[in-house]
Amino acid sequence: MTRSIRDRATGDTLASGSEPEVFDFEGNVYFAPSTVNTEALVVSDATYTCPYKGTCNWVDIKGGASKVAWVYPDPKPGHEKIRGAYGFYRGQRPATEEVSE
Repeated sequence: MTRSIRDRATGDTLASGSEPEVFDFEGNVYFAPSTVNTEALVVSDATYTCPYKGTCNWVDIKGGASKVAWVYPDPKPGHEKIRGAYGFYRGQRPATEEVSE
């Protein structure tokens, strides 16, 4: 099964793949960098610090919505699985939607 995240405004695919490159973690879906459309996304300088995972950078849609995904470049011990993966909220969001094919 292929799982994808699409930009709801344009229909563009932002990330698409299947296990093991795509996985669920803490209620969100994570995509390995090789499955992400980096032409459509930009990693921003804006950050968020989670007390147990560490600091992530927010990811924006180029020319579109902001904070649609996040990347932990150096997560805290115990969370190495998400290092470098792009995390997206599951389901339908204002700017994105998850689809399975």
